[in-house]
Amino acid sequence: MRIAVLQFAHETVTFLPFDTTEEDFRCPGSPAAGEALLATDPKGYMGGFVQVAREYEGVELVGIESPLWPRTGTGSGWITNDAFETFLGRQVEQLRALGPFDGAYLALHGAMGVRGVPRPEAEIARRVREALGPQARIAATFDPHGNEDEEFLRHADMAFCVKYFPHYDMHLQGERAARMLVRAIRGDYAPATVTRKLPILSPTVLQWTGAPPWSELVQRALTWEAREPDLFVNVFFGFPWSDVPDAGMTFQVMTNGDPALARRVAEDMARWAWRRRADLLASATVHRIADGVAMAKQAVAEGRGPVVLADHSDRSGYATWVLREVIAQGLSRTLVATIAAPEAIARLTARGARPGDAVEVEVGGRVDPSAGEAVRITGEVLLVAGATSRRAQGTGQSWIAIRFGEGNVVLLSPFLVQIMEPEELWSLGLRAEAFDVIAIKSRVHFRRGFDDSGFAPTILLVEPDQPFLGTVRLEALPYRHLRIADFYPYGGPADPFAAAPARGSDGGTSAGSGA
Repeated sequence: MRIAVLQFAHETVTFLPFDTTEEDFRCPGSPAAGEALLATDPKGYMGGFVQVAREYEGVELVGIESPLWPRTGTGSGWITNDAFETFLGRQVEQLRALGPFDGAYLALHGAMGVRGVPRPEAEIARRVREALGPQARIAATFDPHGNEDEEFLRHADMAFCVKYFPHYDMHLQGERAARMLVRAIRGDYAPATVTRKLPILSPTVLQWTGAPPWSELVQRALTWEAREPDLFVNVFFGFPWSDVPDAGMTFQVMTNGDPALARRVAEDMARWAWRRRADLLASATVHRIADGVAMAKQAVAEGRGPVVLADHSDRSGYATWVLREVIAQGLSRTLVATIAAPEAIARLTARGARPGDAVEVEVGGRVDPSAGEAVRITGEVLLVAGATSRRAQGTGQSWIAIRFGEGNVVLLSPFLVQIMEPEELWSLGLRAEAFDVIAIKSRVHFRRGFDDSGFAPTILLVEPDQPFLGTVRLEALPYRHLRIADFYPYGGPADPFAAAPARGSDGGTSAGSGA
C-alpha cells in the first residue's frame, strides 16, 4: 500500500498589505521531502499520521516535496499565484513521476488565501485527484479556523478537523486520518459525507473551547462520535481575516456508507449552533487597551497577579499599542512579548549588541495603520537569544530582550509570535518571578499555558480603540470577496435552513429536514 504525503498550509490574513511569496516558503528546511517531511511536527498532524500509518504492515509512505510554514509565520497576506502554482505544480509532477499511489494524505490548514484561486484547498485536492486517478483515496487534516464548504470533498474522500482551540488534538486528528485512510484503501470504510454551511462570521478570539458555549458545541460533536461508530464530525469555526467566498462556520459529517445518518447529524449540529448564535458571539469580553492596562495595574495592586494582557487583534506582530500604554501608565515589572522588529534586530546585531550594552532603538509600528507608530526604547540589552530556535522559522535572526523603566522588558522577535506557554519565555533566560504583568500577542492559543495551567489568576483581552485589522468589529474590515451583510450578526437570512440545504460529497443536494 503506497501513500503519498503532502503538506501545503497557511493561515492567510488577506487584509495585510504584503503578499506571501515563493521566497517566503523557501527557508532552511523548506521545502521538505522524503523522511525530512515525514519527520516535521512530530506532535502535530504529520506526526500523528506517520506514527499510525507505520503501525500497519506493508504501508509505504512517500514524502512529496512540500513547502513548510513560511518564514513569516501566520502574519502574512495573500499567497501569490506564482508561489501557489510553483509548489503545487511541483507536487503534482512528483505524484505522477513517483506513482502509482493507492492514496494520499494532505496536511492542510483551511484558511489559505491565494490570489486568483477562490478555494485553494479544494484546488489542491482537485489536482491531486487528477494525478492519482479515481480509485485512489485522499484524506486531509484541517485547522478549525478553516473556511471550507463542500468543494474540497468533491475531490477528496475524507477530512479530519481539530476540535479544540487551543489545538490540543492535532496529533489525534493525524492519527484518525491515517487509520481511516488505510481502512478506505482496503475497502473497510466507504466515506459518505455531508456538508452544512452556516452564515455565522465570528472573530477567533471569541472561539475559545475551554468555556461555554464553544465547549458545548465541541461536546455535542464528541457525543455524536461516541454514539455512532465510524462517524466523524468536523466543526470549522471559520477565519474572518481571510476574505474568501467560503468564509464562515461549516459542519462536515462523515459516516461509513450512511449518508442519511450524516445528513441528520449535520442538521442537528447546525441547528444547535444557530439557536446559540447570540451566545457564541458574546462569549468573551474585550477591553480597550487603556482600560485593560489600568485594570492590570489594579489587579497587581490587589495581589491578583501575575496578569496576562492578551492583544488578540495584532495580526502583523508589529503593533505597539500595548507597549505605548504600558509606558504611558507607568507600569513596572511588565514583560512585553513580543514586538515584531526585524529591522531593529538587524541594526543591533550589526553593532554586535551584547547583554549589558546601553541601547536606544525604535521598535515596531509603521508596517500598516493597525501597527501604530514605532516606540523609542532606552535601556539596556538583557539577552540575545540565538536564531537556531524552532520559533525562528529560518529567518536567521536572533530574539533580543531590552530592559527599560522600572523592571520592564520588551522582547523583540523577527515576526509575529503567539507565546503559548510561559516556559517559552523562561527558556530564553527570562525569570518568572521578575514580572507581575505579561503582555502577549495571542487570540486563544496562550490559554494552554497561562490559563489551563492556573499560571495567571487574571487574564484580560484587549484591542485598540480603532477597529483595526484584527478587531472583533468585523464590519469595519474592507471585505471584497464576501458580503458581510450575508452573515450573522451583520445581516443574513432569518432562517438559513429554509434556503440553504446540506450538501453531500458528490455536490448534490441532500434530502431531509434541511432541504
